[in-house]
Amino acid sequence: MDRGAVVRSLESLGERALPYRMAAHSQRHSRGGYFLVDFYAPTASVDSIMDHLSRDIDVIRPNIMKHPLTQEVKECEGIVPVPLEEKLYSTKKRK
Repeated sequence: MDRGAVVRSLESLGERALPYRMAAHSQRHSRGGYFLVDFYAPTASVDSIMDHLSRDIDVIRPNIMKHPLTQEVKECEGIVPVPLEEKLYSTKKRK
């Protein structure tokens, strides 16, 4: 993208009925195509990208959501992991 973003993946989720009728660019829409674009962009360029998508006549409702980068979670040394399933599904002790 020319606004400093790098597209990692583009996925079409297909065309389906919209949850309600929407008006965009002087037209009413009841069906729409859904797309999921995974991209990396500097925080400063998000407003510019959103403005560009809002003016695109093929886009009914643009939305950008922040997705945290996946990082490997390392467990701390010396801490014994808690068996969560045992605590969740433990049976009551009866007298």
